[in-house]
Amino acid sequence: MKNIISNVIVSSLVVGAVGFTNAQKIDAKAKKILDDITANYNSKKNSYFKFSFGSGTNGKVDKSEPGIYYAAGDKYKLKIMETEQIFDGSKIYNINTEDMEVTVAKPNGSSSMFSPINYLSTYRKDYNVTYGGKKNVDGVNADFIKLTPVKSNGIKYVYLFVDSAKKQMVKLEQHGNNKDLAVIAIKEYKENQTLDSGMFTFDKNKYKNYLITEL
Repeated sequence: MKNIISNVIVSSLVVGAVGFTNAQKIDAKAKKILDDITANYNSKKNSYFKFSFGSGTNGKVDKSEPGIYYAAGDKYKLKIMETEQIFDGSKIYNINTEDMEVTVAKPNGSSSMFSPINYLSTYRKDYNVTYGGKKNVDGVNADFIKLTPVKSNGIKYVYLFVDSAKKQMVKLEQHGNNKDLAVIAIKEYKENQTLDSGMFTFDKNKYKNYLITEL
């Protein structure tokens, strides 16, 4: 479980670094759904998701852990188990409390992280998009959208499950070429909360005993 979390989060620094030159195919209905969700999230002062993070292989989830995600504008905080990631608008901080390590890096300009809403922006240039009809997801009659990379990036495909009536993401599945599976299922959603002023700030004084590496 720890390994797949590390791979998913740390890889956010490099995913998308390869240039995409192949012609894209984006289904109009799927695009309308994703754009409506994006506009809904962007209209909020901030958003909060409580979710379960599942991992496994060969299309089957073997383990699941709770996670939380806060976002305001282009800033975010993501936490799964002992791993936390903060983007303060300039740098990405990967904090591992178990190993007492912090990795600091600049986003590469086309990076994405595995979060409840990461693919709402990256699909526009990095993926072919198809609409797959309706699927029942935990009692929600969700729209099913499949993303397939236009060029190899380690991901075989991504499944998005969307509540179009509420314009919210319900679930996403990331299937890797190595048969690894990572799943985020959203359990709770809140918006426009009063957040702590330091929510998206990395305080170096809190990690004096940590190994801090600047990439």
